[in-house]
Amino acid sequence: MTPLIEVRGLCFRYEDGTAALRGVDFRLDPGETVVLFGPNGSGKTTFVLHLNGLLSGEGTVRVCGLPVDKRNIPEIRRKVGIVFQDSDSQLFMPTVLEDVAFGLLNRGFDRAAAISRAQAALATVGMSAAASRAPYHLSAGEKKRVAVAGIVAMEPEVLVLDEPTASLDPPGQRSLAELVSHLPQAKILVTHDIPFALALCQRAVFFQGGVIAAEGTVEDIVSRFDWDFSFGGSKLRH
Repeated sequence: MTPLIEVRGLCFRYEDGTAALRGVDFRLDPGETVVLFGPNGSGKTTFVLHLNGLLSGEGTVRVCGLPVDKRNIPEIRRKVGIVFQDSDSQLFMPTVLEDVAFGLLNRGFDRAAAISRAQAALATVGMSAAASRAPYHLSAGEKKRVAVAGIVAMEPEVLVLDEPTASLDPPGQRSLAELVSHLPQAKILVTHDIPFALALCQRAVFFQGGVIAAEGTVEDIVSRFDWDFSFGGSKLRH
């Protein structure tokens, strides 16, 4: 099976000298949903920003067989859609429908086709009734659904969701899990939310100090690590 994403020896150092990634190998196959666990600062978000060329380090990153380089960035960004933690950073147009259509128009779709696909994406996430509303009037859960719609409208092959349940109450978390479970794309979730990961993911990888320290089922990884992330870290149980 040809992987959708294949990463080998990925290293990345920020301008201040901080080594964020220290040789990461990773593979995502079609149909998989994988969770990235790990303490804050362990390299998870830095890693996923390499998957559509927002960051570029040393090593190799391939998406659907294409190397992630300047020549392929437009095609890569059509294949990997990222839903960021802060929905407000992705919602900025006057209405929900215009927001979801924005990326399509930016890609050169004519307005009628963009609106049609945006409406279909809103229906997919259960937000058709909000099409004419201003995004800033929405609840946190509604904003997250609209942000997902904006990515789904682009029809990527891989969805990356960074801390998708942040700011959501328990009903909102369950509702989002149900939505995500029905989306057809392969998915990478960056989260500390164990119930959310258990509901969706076949595999978990654990980042620590810029490397993948462990891989396994969600249950296996949870049983091996101390999960008190609120104080900045976790330790492998011996």
